Amino acid sequence: MRPVTPHPHRDGAVPELHDHYENFPVASWLCPPKLRTPIAAIYGFARTADDIADEGDADAPGRLRDLAAFRADLRAVAAGHAPSTRWIPVFRPLGVAMREWRLPLPLLEDLLDAFEQDTRMTAAGATHADRASLIDYCRRSANPVGRLLLHLYGIDDANALARSDAVCTGLQLANFWQDLSVDLPRARHYVADEDLARFGIDRRTLQAGVDTEATRRLVADCVAWARAELLAGAPLACRIPGRAGWELRLVVQGGLRILDRIEGLGFATLGRRPKLGPTDVFVMGWRALRMRSASDGTIRAAT
Repeated sequence: MRPVTPHPHRDGAVPELHDHYENFPVASWLCPPKLRTPIAAIYGFARTADDIADEGDADAPGRLRDLAAFRADLRAVAAGHAPSTRWIPVFRPLGVAMREWRLPLPLLEDLLDAFEQDTRMTAAGATHADRASLIDYCRRSANPVGRLLLHLYGIDDANALARSDAVCTGLQLANFWQDLSVDLPRARHYVADEDLARFGIDRRTLQAGVDTEATRRLVADCVAWARAELLAGAPLACRIPGRAGWELRLVVQGGLRILDRIEGLGFATLGRRPKLGPTDVFVMGWRALRMRSASDGTIRAAT
């Protein structure tokens, strides 16, 4: 994902994978014109599902009922049937894209699984026990976007899919560590229990946003994890030709740059959300131009 766009939000923040799916390259100048329609259909699907799970005043049971109805409409158009009238602007174009591009239904359902999990966990104040649990969440919340876009580009070999997954997971993790000051007050817990235990931190301290040397070391360790994922997947950007490859280069650099910003804050993101600005976009572009794939498959991303 991304193969997703690196373009920042209006406030200069890197777009998260499930934040209105601004990560989709809708109308991006790097997006091949013939793919804009199916990508916009995927974007509309993901954005609407995200809004169901996260916007408005509905309680958790209501959100889950709506997500179930949304899933039923997805399955209907996948089977060539008419959806309900509730989300016609979403499912009419998505149905066309699924027929014309044979979009894999399981990837779209994985996104809904992640939205449902978020709804349930937030309502219960539940936490992830370990990093394996977070990776499984990213497999459904982030990785499907990259795989869907690779599908549109006609790329489906195992190596490319694995590197795409690494980039998507790295971007999702980067967003978690960027958004700690936003997510924790909303009972969204993305720091694993095992990581808190490793650094001797009580979750109540984290929840209260108390910045300590231990919490900064924790965030630094999490940032290193996200960076490793991004760098593991980055060679894909040097392999894909044309606009898609350049877009992915910028995506990778966007993720790496927000990690730089977190480090620049001394890893104190419990109290402040780092953002990217116009100068960061310039740096990302320059680094994207200088990216090279090493012979061992690693990436040499200029800094």
